[in-house]
Amino acid sequence: MILMIIDALVAIILIASVVMQSSKSSGMGGISGGTDTVFSGKARGMDALLARVTVVFAVIFAVITLIIAKMTA
Repeated sequence: MILMIIDALVAIILIASVVMQSSKSSGMGGISGGTDTVFSGKARGMDALLARVTVVFAVIFAVITLIIAKMTA
């Protein structure tokens, strides 16, 4: 039960960290060679922090979700 609550909180933080990141491309148009591509450079400042937070919480979310799945199976 407590793991499900922690998983939900981690999911909310993960969603917030993704939504707060600035856009790095012009959507699907960036794939076809637009002026601003996905690989246009390194993130700095707040974007770098949000990128790290996103990765950390994504890993935490995946691990907790797998633990919950193993416990219920």
